Amino acid sequence: MNVKYLIFKNRRERFLVVILVAIGLLGLVMARGFPVRAEQCDNPSSIGDTETIRLCISRLNDLVNSVSGAHTKNKTDLQQLQQQVARMASQIKSLEEAIALKQKAIGVQDRAFDSQMETLSGAVRSIYIRDQTAPTLAAVILGGNLDQAVWEWGVYRTAIQRDRDAIVGITGKLENLRTEKQLLENQQKQVASLKTQVDSKTKALAVEVAKVEEAIGRLEGQIDRLSARQQEILAAKTGLFTTSVGEVPEADDPASRPDYNPGFSPAFAAFSFGAPHFKGMSQYGAFGRAKAGQSVEEILRAYYGGGIEIKRDYSTGINITVRGYGTVDIETYAKRIYEMPSSWGDQGGMEALKAQAVAARSYALAYTNNGSGAICATEACQVYKPANKGGKWEEAVNATRGWVLVVGGRPFSARYASTSGGYQEAYTAGGYTTPGLWDTSCGNQGCWTGEAYEKKASSPWFYKGWYRTRSGSSCGRGHPWLNEGELADIINALLVYSRDSGAISHLSQTDAGSCWGSAVPGTWSKDEVVSRATNYGGPITNVRSISTTYATNGVTARVSVNTDKGSFDFNGSDFKLIFNLRAPAAVHLTSGLFNVEKK
Repeated sequence: MNVKYLIFKNRRERFLVVILVAIGLLGLVMARGFPVRAEQCDNPSSIGDTETIRLCISRLNDLVNSVSGAHTKNKTDLQQLQQQVARMASQIKSLEEAIALKQKAIGVQDRAFDSQMETLSGAVRSIYIRDQTAPTLAAVILGGNLDQAVWEWGVYRTAIQRDRDAIVGITGKLENLRTEKQLLENQQKQVASLKTQVDSKTKALAVEVAKVEEAIGRLEGQIDRLSARQQEILAAKTGLFTTSVGEVPEADDPASRPDYNPGFSPAFAAFSFGAPHFKGMSQYGAFGRAKAGQSVEEILRAYYGGGIEIKRDYSTGINITVRGYGTVDIETYAKRIYEMPSSWGDQGGMEALKAQAVAARSYALAYTNNGSGAICATEACQVYKPANKGGKWEEAVNATRGWVLVVGGRPFSARYASTSGGYQEAYTAGGYTTPGLWDTSCGNQGCWTGEAYEKKASSPWFYKGWYRTRSGSSCGRGHPWLNEGELADIINALLVYSRDSGAISHLSQTDAGSCWGSAVPGTWSKDEVVSRATNYGGPITNVRSISTTYATNGVTARVSVNTDKGSFDFNGSDFKLIFNLRAPAAVHLTSGLFNVEKK
């Protein structure tokens, strides 16, 4: 037991040394390596300059890394110690059980001893009496009967020996009993002392680990608040467009087309196929299908699947409450939806308008649960205005009066968007899942992009380079084309991220301050990214060619880059992520289905 205690003590001392080293390191970093005050980093919203934020997030990351390394070892040591404590507790329990059995056995011996003491007392009395009444040897010989005398003398000697043996035996047991009692008392004291020490030290160690974990948690919370700025900029950069066409189609932007001349070479641009959200009906796709001669029923089943029911006599008496505009019946509501140009009705797209009317009616009924709730009037729901739109749109609404997509008797949430880029993603609503499909005349990827219905309908978003915000700002940039240095910086960032995903907080665009009002704290400069890419096969300075590979589920699977440092393959989703973070100004990708061109 003493050996086990020494082992426990030594491990406890080593653990405390590690804790003290971690705390010392924490103090050293705070005292010598932190040029900003701690209270500043505790409240990021109070920091007025981006350099201070950058220093805060950088130092906090370093601090977490420093303490976490030691803390991981501390937790491992504590876990091992707790396992040892558990084994010791089990051994202590076994010892207590053995002691309890020994106490019980000693109790039995105590009772036996009482009985034997009575026997011993009788034996002593017997010896005393025999000593007083025992005949002398001479008396036995002169008694006249020698045989009788010899027999009596033998009996006397046997009795005396028996009494003497009893006295010796009982006295020995008494001595053993006293020894066992003393040992028991010593063991009980050792067990009680060890158990107290084990419980006390285990609780102390747990408190120490909890304190360090709490400290790390506070540091990580500060980092999360500081890094939120990165997400804010990314959201501002990519939230650039409405999800539906609206009453007036989006005008084509010559600078966003692949035939645009940026005035320098080599030049590189990333082009997105479509814009979110890629689910349900493509409005331009429906227009293309209508122009190809498809009926409203064919269009609806193409996008929502053959398992959907087109109910043609749904109640028209249901009222829809529009937030900010009051309540109207479902048919009047449908006439006031501004989600598809009426002009399409005169361009061969009447069946597309009808499909849009059915989808809008179905969406509103599903959203409000047949009128029991309210719906917003913006594109976050459906664009509604307090006046009938009229024209071909109202004709389409009247032609489909009472038509609703239903599943299991209930309205289906019929989603739709302007342009998907040629692939519609599946989605589930009300227990029903729409199909994922290539929106092409051949029904598969084989004739994409040439036979995509959106392309046939001339959607300006089918294949586009995005470089403007939703408000139209481009941060001073007139096109989406990048020079070789800008693309090389993105590729180098990809090289770093592909090997060290934790570096993502440092890979935001370097011009965020001038474009978005403030820089992302901790962002690495181009030179810093070049330095770090050296460890991962880079840095690259020359991009000789770039190509993409598409998957059958409608996304870019791989981006292959041939550079002065060899060829590199990147996952399509990784490329999109880092491109949107690192690309300058408001240049970005809107879709997971994209291409990169060089000219």
